[in-house]
Amino acid sequence: MKKLLIFLLTAALAAALALPAAAAGETDPLLTLVNPWNTIPEDWTVELKSIGGGHSVDKRCYDDLSAMLRDCRAAGLRPVVRSSYRTRRTQEQLYANKVRQWKGYGYSDSEARKKAAAIVAPPDTSEHQLGLAVDLVDASYQTLDSRQADTPAQKWLMAHSWEYGFILRYPTDKSDVTGIIYEPWHYRYVGRDYARQICESGLCLEEWLDKRQEARAVESAVSAQMEELRRRAFVMLWHQK
Repeated sequence: MKKLLIFLLTAALAAALALPAAAAGETDPLLTLVNPWNTIPEDWTVELKSIGGGHSVDKRCYDDLSAMLRDCRAAGLRPVVRSSYRTRRTQEQLYANKVRQWKGYGYSDSEARKKAAAIVAPPDTSEHQLGLAVDLVDASYQTLDSRQADTPAQKWLMAHSWEYGFILRYPTDKSDVTGIIYEPWHYRYVGRDYARQICESGLCLEEWLDKRQEARAVESAVSAQMEELRRRAFVMLWHQK
C-alpha cells in the first residue's frame, strides 16, 4: 500500500509539472477576449499613446508596435496604419454606416445588422476599443479585402508579427469561430510570449483560450488528486506509528 501511494503521488507530481505554463495564474489582461459573444469588460481602461497620423494605441503595445513598423520599413516595405484605438462612439458610427449600406442593398434591418456585424463589430464587441488592435495595410494597396494578403508589407507582417507580440486575429477559415470574416490586416497585441504560443499552435485566439482553459481544468484536477494522496499518505503513516 505504501509503495502504491508513493507511486501515485509521484505520477501526480509528474503530471502537474507537465502542464503548460499558460495554465497557471489568473488571466492576463492582454488576453482579454472580445468578440460577438464577449463584450469589453465594464471596468476596462485604456492609457493611450500616440503613434502619429492621428492614431493611438494602449501604451502596453506601443513599444512593440513601433519596433514592428520600424523593422518592416527597414526591410524596404511600406506599412500603413489604417485604424487603431476607437472610442465607443466611433465604433457605433462605423457599424451604423455598414448597416445602412446593407439596407441600401435591399436587406431587412435584422438581415442588414447581421451582415454588417460580420464586417464591422457592433459597439462594445470591437477589439479596437481595447486599444490593443491595429489595422495595417501596404501603402501600395490600401483596400481592406483578401487581396491585402498578397501585398509585400502584409506578407512580412504575417510572417513576423508574432515576434513583436501581435497575432493575425481573424485568419482564413476561422470565421465560424471568431464571428468575423477573414481580415488579413487586423492585428491584435497579446504580448510576445503568448503570440509565440498562439502562432505555434496554429489556433485562433478563441481556440487557444479554450485549450488553455482545458489545461487549467486538468491542473485543478491533478492538484485535488495530489492533495488527496498526501492526506491518505499522512493517515497511513500516522497509523503505522
